[in-house]
Amino acid sequence: MMLIQDTIVSLEVLEKEFCCDLEHCKGCCCIEGDAGAPVTEEEECTIQALLPELLPQMTKEAREVVEQQGIAYNDPSGERVLSIVNDKDCIFARTDHNGWCYCLIEKMYTGQQAAEAGKQAVPFKKPISCHLYPIRLTRVGERVGVEYHRWDICHSSRQLGHKLHLPLYKFLKEPLIRRFGQQWYDELCLTADEWQKAKNQ
Repeated sequence: MMLIQDTIVSLEVLEKEFCCDLEHCKGCCCIEGDAGAPVTEEEECTIQALLPELLPQMTKEAREVVEQQGIAYNDPSGERVLSIVNDKDCIFARTDHNGWCYCLIEKMYTGQQAAEAGKQAVPFKKPISCHLYPIRLTRVGERVGVEYHRWDICHSSRQLGHKLHLPLYKFLKEPLIRRFGQQWYDELCLTADEWQKAKNQ
């Protein structure tokens, strides 16, 4: 573990190699699993405000879930997570005619859906827990833990990351800066360089 400002970062974040292999997995992390993606109170409010734009794009089953329990619920651990359909699919996930899974919120963010509707893109990309995956944030006492989560469906992404020699923390540069800031990320990179030099001595 490494201490970066007020966070505790797992060494796996520095050492593991990873790069999403969407050509292989087609975004199946949005439609697999037994719980929704963690969401903050602020994110839930933001998504709720976007809901009128999202609902027409959602599946009938997803709209029914929202009607019954809302866009989020408390999982068994008490954590607030996005609602899911059939105990696995995120309510904001859709699949195109090629079998690719995509996020309706992210589609609005990129402007793709907005352009089709003649509207402005939204400034919210998606919940930070989705953006950071396969990093997960935990509580370690009073600090935030930054940990690598290994999932079988990401096997090809680990292989691609190894082929590209791409460390996890570099692959996730954008969401890490989004969550912790540029100064935190610069300190993480410096720590990673020092750690690698120490290993090579």
